[in-house]
Amino acid sequence: MDGETKQRHWARTRSLTFKVLAVWFIFSIIVPWNAKALMGISFLGFPLGYYFPVQGSLIIFVALIFYQNYQQDKIDDDAGV
Repeated sequence: MDGETKQRHWARTRSLTFKVLAVWFIFSIIVPWNAKALMGISFLGFPLGYYFPVQGSLIIFVALIFYQNYQQDKIDDDAGV
């Protein structure tokens, strides 16, 4: 892999990592922090302020794992890694 390809590969990998960490931060810190504001909304019979931290965040985290793996595989394939 030449220098330009390495730089492009690293830039795309770093960008993907920051995006995934931003979503993780939102669903692990911001949403639970604002749970009281979501208590008035109901989802599947549960208050949204309870559902998101308990169930919704876990679903998002698992989806993030698959999303990052899929995207990183595409980045690696494009770079010939």
